[in-house]
Amino acid sequence: MRTQAIIRRTLRVPRVDGEPGDGAAVARQLDIALVKVGFTAARDLLEHVSGLAPAAATGLAREVVDAVRELVGAHVEHNSYFINFPNRVPDTVEFWAKCLREALAPAERGRWRKRVPTDDELRARLGAGVDLLSLPRYGRYQHTFAELLAAHDELVALGAERITVVHLGDSLDAETSALYVALAGSTTPLGEVDLELLAELARLCPSTELPDVPVRENKAVINAVRLAGGRPLIGVDTVADVLRVACQASGGDVTLQQTSRFRRFRRPERRVLMAALNSVTGGKLGDVARHREPLKRLGEGLHPHEYPAYPHAQEVFAVARGERTVRSLAARAELAFAAGDVVRAAEVLGSAPAMFMRSLDRLLRSCATESEVDSVADVAALVLDSVSGRVLCSVREHLATRTGTGGARVFPTRSRRAWVTQDTRDPLPRAAVDRITSLIDAELIDRLPAYEHLVVDPAVLDVAIPLSGKATEDGFAVLPRGSRTRVDGSVLRMFTYWRQTRERTDFDLGALLLDDHFGYLGHVSWTNTKDGLITYSGDVTEAPSGATEFIDIPLGSVSAAHIVPQVSVYAGEGFDEVAESMFGWMTREPAQRGAPFEPRTVRTRSGMRGAGRVALPVMFSRDASGAWTATWLHLYLNGSPTFRQLESNRMSTALLVRNLLRRRYFTIGYLVTLLRAKAGKVTLWRDQDRFDAPVVFLGLHRPDGLPAGSTAITTENLNLLVPR
Repeated sequence: MRTQAIIRRTLRVPRVDGEPGDGAAVARQLDIALVKVGFTAARDLLEHVSGLAPAAATGLAREVVDAVRELVGAHVEHNSYFINFPNRVPDTVEFWAKCLREALAPAERGRWRKRVPTDDELRARLGAGVDLLSLPRYGRYQHTFAELLAAHDELVALGAERITVVHLGDSLDAETSALYVALAGSTTPLGEVDLELLAELARLCPSTELPDVPVRENKAVINAVRLAGGRPLIGVDTVADVLRVACQASGGDVTLQQTSRFRRFRRPERRVLMAALNSVTGGKLGDVARHREPLKRLGEGLHPHEYPAYPHAQEVFAVARGERTVRSLAARAELAFAAGDVVRAAEVLGSAPAMFMRSLDRLLRSCATESEVDSVADVAALVLDSVSGRVLCSVREHLATRTGTGGARVFPTRSRRAWVTQDTRDPLPRAAVDRITSLIDAELIDRLPAYEHLVVDPAVLDVAIPLSGKATEDGFAVLPRGSRTRVDGSVLRMFTYWRQTRERTDFDLGALLLDDHFGYLGHVSWTNTKDGLITYSGDVTEAPSGATEFIDIPLGSVSAAHIVPQVSVYAGEGFDEVAESMFGWMTREPAQRGAPFEPRTVRTRSGMRGAGRVALPVMFSRDASGAWTATWLHLYLNGSPTFRQLESNRMSTALLVRNLLRRRYFTIGYLVTLLRAKAGKVTLWRDQDRFDAPVVFLGLHRPDGLPAGSTAITTENLNLLVPR
């Protein structure tokens, strides 16, 4: 399983130190199997498999195929409710009437046929109300997956299918260690799946030296493993650092956003945690008030009085219990703001550089004179070199939107929720914004590496810099929130799959159709199976063995300017409770035919693990030339607990996506302009390009044929672009 995890995360196959032999036949079979799911093996990978004995080669080939099949969602069966989808899908009312007629028809007796209910009988039943779930045919597959495949022609290859290269890596131990170092050294917080992988790798690589762990959440995951092994914690310099470790070690929330229930710690573990708290200097006690309640509960389990050798740790709990008062830095800054002394507020916040940068908008809005603006800018110039690259990029992105008036503010949260409100703030002076952004750009350029030859795939220029793993999901070809990518192909087919854990669970895939001004034009969902040529595959209302719903969209026939797919939890378990859930889309041409789900036509597959009841993974928009673009959202709405319908939240959804689409993000395209200041050479990549010397390649996927020694920065490691 470790091998498959590495393949899915890096598209690199660890070398096998197996018995040599003739595995050429297995290598050919591997390449054929990979092509069927939209992948191909790099030449060195095929040569490696060919050089192994057949048994070893077969074992490795199975690992590779299983890993990439799961990556695109082909490890499960994707059945469609209507067996001939997207053809011969009935109208909604027509289908409901058919289900009702069959339910009202009496059982056959002997050779008598079923009696078809009259229209009057149907109207009477409908007038009394009908529970669709009570109808035998509704919401339950009427055919097997094998019968579905038999009803469809084979996919016709036209040469436009996705082909992703799988490369040969180093040994399993070396690849494991390298991935551990890469995840631990990430300059941005990791997503849930990567945090779980980091914890597993930390257990597997206890002796691996880590040069630096810049993100506190990532550090807490590693320290929780060290705590379990009785080893001292590393890099702890705030009270919150220790609290995160305790939460992670208890199976709680390492982000400290949710309440965690602490487990009972063993005495050696209590000693390690107390020693870590004792190492926090007294100047950090002002942070205790922010986490007063969880610290009080932690103290109840650590028994601080048993450790007189750790007086500073005992002070932490004294402050948490209210026995000692320490004014926080934020409180001292608030006193300065309340007194109208913005210069003093800037000086106070300057002792916490990251907090100063996050307060920069407020500081500039509070300035009444040019002299005060100069003072704030001077403090900014002093603290910039102490602020993480992630915060600098985030502030740079924010300031770029703050010179205009009006509009709306969108607040995406760390839990992938979002809300919109009118922006009533005064705009910032353009001169002040230009001055600060120039300082930030200069600092970023200073930290960015000087590449000798940077090769950039133009397809990656509109991808947003991943400032947090919380703004994306696990999956294949998934991009951070705000990223835009071109949609190629005549037919767009979206799909969602889920498998329930315990109770009956009904997910519903729908699509909202909006005009140029984000006004409602129509929708497709279980309440409306067709809108023009846009077709819904049918409502599946339970998924003990998994279920899939599709929506087929011939893009050339669509009058809408925007298409917003959403997945709603109609009943049962949420996205973070089901055994498995995913969303994705395929593109193909009408002449290709094929089954409803064809792995090699999958362009992206994203997990869904948010806490809301409505998922908004992405939206599709058409520009003036008629070309379609996908913009990633990665958001979840609360929605009603049960019986959710797309129509009920169409206004709020339209308002949210309109403002998210208009938002300006810090993109790779802008970062490339900064990289040009230091790079020896920058080339825009074309398929036929070949290079004689090693290059740094920046694109969505690593192409085959890069010179030995080249570095590839792709969707799997985009966080490498964020400076430390």
